Amino acid sequence: MPVAELNPQSPIADPQSAREVVVSVRGLTKVFKDFWGRPKARAVDGVDFEVRRGEVFGLLGPNGSGKSTTVKLLLGLLYPTKGHIEVFGHSPRHVQTKARIGYLPEESYLYRYLNSRETLDFFGNLFHLDKGDRNNRAEQLLEMVGLSQTRTRAVGEFSKGMQRRIGLAQALINDPDLVILDEPTSGLDPIGCREIKDLILALARRGKTVILSSHLLSDVEDVCDRVVIYYGGKVQAMGTLKELLATPDTLRITTPVLPRETMERVLEILRKDVATDKVRVDNPTQNLESYFLEVVEKAKRAAQETSGAQSGAKVAAYLRGEAEAKPPTARVLEKLTLPQAAPVTPVPEVEAKPAVDEKKLEAMTKATEPAPAVSKPLPATEKESADLSKANEKLSSLLGKPK
Repeated sequence: MPVAELNPQSPIADPQSAREVVVSVRGLTKVFKDFWGRPKARAVDGVDFEVRRGEVFGLLGPNGSGKSTTVKLLLGLLYPTKGHIEVFGHSPRHVQTKARIGYLPEESYLYRYLNSRETLDFFGNLFHLDKGDRNNRAEQLLEMVGLSQTRTRAVGEFSKGMQRRIGLAQALINDPDLVILDEPTSGLDPIGCREIKDLILALARRGKTVILSSHLLSDVEDVCDRVVIYYGGKVQAMGTLKELLATPDTLRITTPVLPRETMERVLEILRKDVATDKVRVDNPTQNLESYFLEVVEKAKRAAQETSGAQSGAKVAAYLRGEAEAKPPTARVLEKLTLPQAAPVTPVPEVEAKPAVDEKKLEAMTKATEPAPAVSKPLPATEKESADLSKANEKLSSLLGKPK
């Protein structure tokens, strides 16, 4: 396929030319070497492209064609062998630039013993978000990716699709200006795939830039403005989907169901200019994704329950650029921690406590009043003293006999 470059005079290219260039790649080359420094694989070979603000840009190609290597070069995780990369006008290794990027890797690297809420809190803390923003965004993101009911489960117990959902949430916790998604729909069910695509379109409408690397061409076709197709580390085709996919020598006419007589008249007119075997009449069909989503939506309306991931309600408010409203849980906690709500230690009850103690003391005193029973042994004590005096007299008389 010939390379379909954007024509500067094209009406499609004009709006994009006025946008800010977010990513600029010129002559990008990456050669991996072995232990002895000998060239082993040329993963990326002389790649040039630009990505502008508010654009959804697709990286396509078979396995090993250089897509993931390009993504890692854009993130500063790899150094190019040759060429130049700029992200927001800076090197990919610029620290402040990294704070404006959200990245979902091909494999979700998560701390398996943290739950969903703790995971988002951890990544939000890396971006120095204050606790209020972290809690607010975590609630919105968990609701968006359909994991609000499983927030206390450790992510190590999640299925692959649920891990992709929480991985997407952590990639968006910092409200990034550039979102890089490497196989974002891998392991997701059709509902999750549809929600990811809706999210990508919502981000683009807000002026965010999205770079999408995927093998699912239908997903790319639904959301991408422009694509680049790799093979052997080189760009084989690049342009808008309209330019690459249009078939200029074929025309499609779609109408409602026509009466048989009208259809015969239309076909008779067409056969005057087109051979009979070139005309095809059939009923259009919806794709399987649309049918699947329709069936699931009916099941949801019938109040069917599921213990797995749920479909997200909507894109998080802060990702849509709306004012960040505090979640209900935050409002409750706020009320509980207000200084005026401090009468938790009731002082009157503490002052009334001695009265209770006096009653107890009075009861104990009454219980010990029959003390005469203790004084009864007194006569026995006098007798003992009398006997002792008699014994002393006898002893003294005995001692006095020798005298």
